[in-house]
Amino acid sequence: MKSRYQALDTSNPYANITNTFEDLTVNTQAAEFAQQQAEQGRANILSNLAVAAGGGGVASLAQALANQQTQAAQAAAASIGMQERANQMAAAQAEARVQQMQGQGEYLSQQMEMQKTGNLLQLAAGRKQAADQARQQALSTAIGGVVGAGQIMGAYGASAAGGGVK
Repeated sequence: MKSRYQALDTSNPYANITNTFEDLTVNTQAAEFAQQQAEQGRANILSNLAVAAGGGGVASLAQALANQQTQAAQAAAASIGMQERANQMAAAQAEARVQQMQGQGEYLSQQMEMQKTGNLLQLAAGRKQAADQARQQALSTAIGGVVGAGQIMGAYGASAAGGGVK
């Protein structure tokens, strides 16, 4: 029983907890799809207008479409940036929680280890007290036996001395 108690695991229960938010990724599919759709739309418009407007009108239209593409790319980048920032915030908050739990776990581990050590010391003190009492009782019994034997010998000696005088 004592060895099982001594082997009791008092290690940090939160030592191996991990941050599940640290590997979050951003969803770029929506931005990529929007970019593809915008490019296809611009290509279709340029193709249709090239026939109708001639060379000079196509150049100004191409510039307007390029500006529109730049704005779409900036919007996609902003969306991805917001996702990344949200992921970083979630990861930082989760990491703070992990560290807090690990600290609490270390404290719990120390408390359990101190309690286990205290209980083992109480068990040892109880065994020592029982051994001291047994030793004292054995000593009292031995002394009582010696005293008793001395009394018997004294009584025997007195009767032998008295019997020989007659």
